[in-house]
Amino acid sequence: MLVAFSVAPGTAGPDGSVHDAVAKAVRIVRESGLPNRTDAMFTTIEGEWDEVMAVVRAATDAILEISPRASLVLKADIRPGWSGELGGKVERLERALEGPGAEEDR
Repeated sequence: MLVAFSVAPGTAGPDGSVHDAVAKAVRIVRESGLPNRTDAMFTTIEGEWDEVMAVVRAATDAILEISPRASLVLKADIRPGWSGELGGKVERLERALEGPGAEEDR
């Protein structure tokens, strides 16, 4: 499964930023050993249900260590029997963009 999630403290720092707290959560994801990717809005992680949800929970708990409240947004693509989809989905999209009709789309 793929899980895209965003977790942040309920209150921002004095400058309105949450990046230090989010870095703590992302560090947990990266140390999990599961395939993952972080962009400006979400961190996506790939693995089996229990292992992915354990990492999401640990990342949320890290936020709760420094803030009395956390906000969690989560979206999951559950496709049993598939793996390598963190990159596979993007590769298929890029091939489709380069295929027939690509010139018309530009």
